[in-house]
Amino acid sequence: MKISVIGKKCPQLKEMLQKENITICPPEEADMIIVYGGDGSLLGAERVYPGVLKYPIRDSETAPLCPLHSLEKQFPLFLENKLERTTLPKLMATIDGSETMYAINDIFLHNRIRTSALRYKVWIDGVLYAREIVGDGLGVATVHGATAYYRSITRSVFRVGIGLAFSNSTELVNHLVLPESSVINIKIIRGPGELTADNAPEMPLVKDGSECEIRMSDLKAEMAGLNFFMCPECRRLRHQMRREFIAEDRH
Repeated sequence: MKISVIGKKCPQLKEMLQKENITICPPEEADMIIVYGGDGSLLGAERVYPGVLKYPIRDSETAPLCPLHSLEKQFPLFLENKLERTTLPKLMATIDGSETMYAINDIFLHNRIRTSALRYKVWIDGVLYAREIVGDGLGVATVHGATAYYRSITRSVFRVGIGLAFSNSTELVNHLVLPESSVINIKIIRGPGELTADNAPEMPLVKDGSECEIRMSDLKAEMAGLNFFMCPECRRLRHQMRREFIAEDRH
């Protein structure tokens, strides 16, 4: 298997690979890409190199790992090909039937001018859900992305389906958890808006009168060791570290 490594601070990992006589190749040639960093690094790697198996490892300098998931504990499982495999679905958004974006976390339609709200209509599976919503926009999240931006808006998470969240709408609009087969259509009454997919730097303009369709795609993202990367105990340690940093800054 050809291995590539992506990450700004991964000398220890590269050294461990070299000791095992594992040749590191460019990402374009790899069968597996080891992504050393955080959530943003993983999302970026999947965007740039879609379809290639990813093995994400958190950078221990910025994200402390629990004793079970240190690099030294994970590495033998990698060598023995015993890492748990996970397949993540991808959302897709199409603007006016042409430009398409993909995401494993979430897709959001935002107001481009921060001082001016969006006005838009929403259909779910062809049925009009909202005749006119005024607000900052809306987003659709996968189960994997349920703990990201979706959670910050709704203060909730979900385990099945796809989540539909409305950001700062002036009307009382229910956030929804829909079946994976659902198709969400949005028409901009007054914009402009911009479309974001995960952390992609490209944010296409969505003009007045434009229509956007968001649904699950047929594409998948293949992961190894994602259960380590998403460990609740590791997450708790990260949050604790951030709280300590904030407390130090205040003093």
